[in-house]
Amino acid sequence: MTEYLPKPYKSFRDAYPDVAVALDGLGAAVDAAGSLDERTERLVKLGVAVGAMAEGAVKSNVRKALDAGASAEQVNQVGLSAISTCGFPTAVAALGWIGEVLSAR
Repeated sequence: MTEYLPKPYKSFRDAYPDVAVALDGLGAAVDAAGSLDERTERLVKLGVAVGAMAEGAVKSNVRKALDAGASAEQVNQVGLSAISTCGFPTAVAALGWIGEVLSAR
């Protein structure tokens, strides 16, 4: 995977390295606590990011889901699934962000 890290995230890590390391550890502990495979975990995280309207997290989890073996159709389905739970505007925004990542690949 080509690592893409937005400037604000890099700046956060530079400004607060101890917090960044602790956050990395928390993420690893959460991932290890469950029984989901990496592809499924990334699709779940993508759904959570869509619901939170977190553009950066959506794009990051699309990249990571694809790297973990998810298909373009699967990541699009996550965005489409948001219509019934999060609403049409949220789903359309998410599908746009997903599309940006897919078209860049």
